[in-house]
Amino acid sequence: MPVALPTPAPLQPQPIMQNRRQLLRTSLGAALAPLASCQHSSQSSGWIDAHVHVWTPDLERYPLAEGFTRQSMQPPSFTPEQLFAHAKPQGVSRIVLIQMSYYRFDNRYMLDMMRRHPGTFSGVAIVDDKAADVEQRMLELARQGVRGFRLVPPADPVAARAWFASPGIETMYRVGAQHRLNMCLLINPEALGEAAAMCRRFPKTPVVIDHFARLGMAGAIEPAGLKALLDLAAFPEVTVKTSATYALGAKKAPYTDLLPMLRACRDAFGAKRLMWASDCPFQVEKGHNYKDSIDLVRERADFLTERERQWLLRDTAQRVFFS
Repeated sequence: MPVALPTPAPLQPQPIMQNRRQLLRTSLGAALAPLASCQHSSQSSGWIDAHVHVWTPDLERYPLAEGFTRQSMQPPSFTPEQLFAHAKPQGVSRIVLIQMSYYRFDNRYMLDMMRRHPGTFSGVAIVDDKAADVEQRMLELARQGVRGFRLVPPADPVAARAWFASPGIETMYRVGAQHRLNMCLLINPEALGEAAAMCRRFPKTPVVIDHFARLGMAGAIEPAGLKALLDLAAFPEVTVKTSATYALGAKKAPYTDLLPMLRACRDAFGAKRLMWASDCPFQVEKGHNYKDSIDLVRERADFLTERERQWLLRDTAQRVFFS
């Protein structure tokens, strides 16, 4: 599972003309509408993997961010073509790309892959929340098909509280509410209380919790952490990714030890607010495979109705990231 991003140096803000800001605001909705229509009609019967990272060994065209080296990239390569070899045999036809930390704020590789495979990919980008023009950057990325922004708070609870209260994060939540852009939180259970506080402050901002809030990374699913996750069901704009099965609980296929947590989430949120994802390429490393991940929902969660499976495997992600 990807690690939290190191604290980056702020990018130098660029002057933005007021008329350009107004143009972006008024044209964003019009730009998104035809893209959404195209994506909705393309491959609508296949499943959607709501969380995948891709990267390329071509470091000349796509250099790594400061602090990362070629040796940091494990596996050395995971391109869309490598991803499709795992996903397509399982009936997955669309995928949500999550910007990889190796590139930090440089989202070009993800955006280029979205353009190369129109209708196949949606995107979750990373922006510098400390930048003076963070709102402008979000809107420009949204015009290119991005539907969410990855947020990684500090692990320390006190630092996380200050981070959530920072001007940049508040701006991102405000823009998310205005333009239906998802705040995608890679958080530990200890940060769920702060996530809930932000939902109370920004109730219209769509929020996605990645990987069951990483419950069970240390092994057992702690009841207090699970309760904190389920409490977020009180906020209608929160959805949860039932993902990264390789890294949670027993960390062993067929991952059936995670079924009680999946069922509790279904009972609290409803299937319409849950989405399956693999977290590739990490799901297909170290003896794990793609089929076992999707089969936890598709075959082994016998408490799900067929319609609920469709929501987890396609329709929730369609609504959140492709519409």
